[in-house]
Amino acid sequence: MDIIKVRGDRTLGSLIDTERGTVSRELYINEDIFKQEQEQIYGRCWLFLGHESQLPNPGDFVVTRMGTEEVLMIRDRKDKQIRAFLNSCAHRGMKVCRYDQGNALVFTCPFHAWTYDTAGRLVGAAYQDDPRAYAGELDKQRWGLAEVAQFKNYYGSLWATWDPKAPSFEDYVGPFAEGIRYDCEASDGEEAGIEVFTPFQKWRLPTNWKIPAFSSSTDLTHAAMTHRSVNAAAIGPDRGMRSAGSRHKTKGAIPADRYAVGDHNLGHGGNWNAYKEPGMAPYMDTWFEPGVDDYFRQAHERKAQKYAGRIMPPHGHEGGHFCIFPNFIMDSWRWRWWHPHSVGIVERWSLFGVDKKAPKHVKDAVRHYVMRYNGPTGATESDDMENWNYVYAASLGAEARKRNYYFANGLGRGVESHQHPGLVFNGSHTEEAHRARFSRWLAFMEGGSWDDLYPANKQKRHRIW
Repeated sequence: MDIIKVRGDRTLGSLIDTERGTVSRELYINEDIFKQEQEQIYGRCWLFLGHESQLPNPGDFVVTRMGTEEVLMIRDRKDKQIRAFLNSCAHRGMKVCRYDQGNALVFTCPFHAWTYDTAGRLVGAAYQDDPRAYAGELDKQRWGLAEVAQFKNYYGSLWATWDPKAPSFEDYVGPFAEGIRYDCEASDGEEAGIEVFTPFQKWRLPTNWKIPAFSSSTDLTHAAMTHRSVNAAAIGPDRGMRSAGSRHKTKGAIPADRYAVGDHNLGHGGNWNAYKEPGMAPYMDTWFEPGVDDYFRQAHERKAQKYAGRIMPPHGHEGGHFCIFPNFIMDSWRWRWWHPHSVGIVERWSLFGVDKKAPKHVKDAVRHYVMRYNGPTGATESDDMENWNYVYAASLGAEARKRNYYFANGLGRGVESHQHPGLVFNGSHTEEAHRARFSRWLAFMEGGSWDDLYPANKQKRHRIW
């Protein structure tokens, strides 16, 4: 599985130079590598699907994705559980659902009328009782929708894997489980206390999925140049009334050591704050709209009581974003993930959380802020898209593809955690998290099964840098 068609037969490992800290552009532009990623990575990893608030009622459904596969998430009408299925009829492969979201009694394939209930069971088919057709012998138990092998609702965030042998979700995310739990909290500390805005943002970009997911995420050094103009603009919650131009919320600070971390065994990584004092910093007014600060100040006081005397988790106190391998980026106010369509096309989806119990004027203020900041028309990510688009196009030429990308920022200066083997702490502006993703990428691409991969086999280590 590790021989690809690129300038002669080369192993995948040869495309990553751990001595010089370089990565071949072939990882981003080679179609054979892309196809192998769908089987080796997206066919085995735990992947983020969405949030439970997208399916509040029995019969609600949402179409999501797992790599190049379309997936249908449904809240069953009988047991009220959420399940996920391949959005493809078992008969001839037609999509059984052609809508992004909605509510349904059943799902009827428009090709031959095979019909499935909200638990994915086949309940009917055209001519099923015709003595000259199926003659009542169609095995409905066998021909239901293909269900994911494992599914997890983790504090409202929904995840799945196609691989029945994959480790538990908690083992898969490792030390980043606490960050996921925290980012699903409401502003007052209520567990799983948020909902997401719907419909949500999605758009396509002419680039490889790893350019934003691997090369851009947790890259603090790009902000000064890429976001030079928006850093001076007043798009933040206060619209420049207090900060004289900022794109971020105003917040108090707790003394902390700030790192970029990369888990070279699990592939996750990002910002990591080691807070030096317990509790939470005092609330600071940050919203332009009247009454919004009043709500968040009261919520902050309740949350401060919950964490009194406790050191906040590394991603607490809006402590920056982190990546769950391979394609999900999470922080306290936006969740972003990248769906590959082809080697040069990726679809970006974004969810934005808000307190379920917040009044309408608060939800409106949050929604207006995230729209100003994010998305294809947002003032910040339109900057990023210039980079993502041009990087791919500028790497396709015969000469360009000979030139490796450079990922050596901080190489060799990280310190491995004794508490979490494989988790390497480095300077906050280094590329440690990027290198961890490539370590895990290579392990998945070369590994024949989960028996070859940590954490299923905890004796194996895949740190290559």
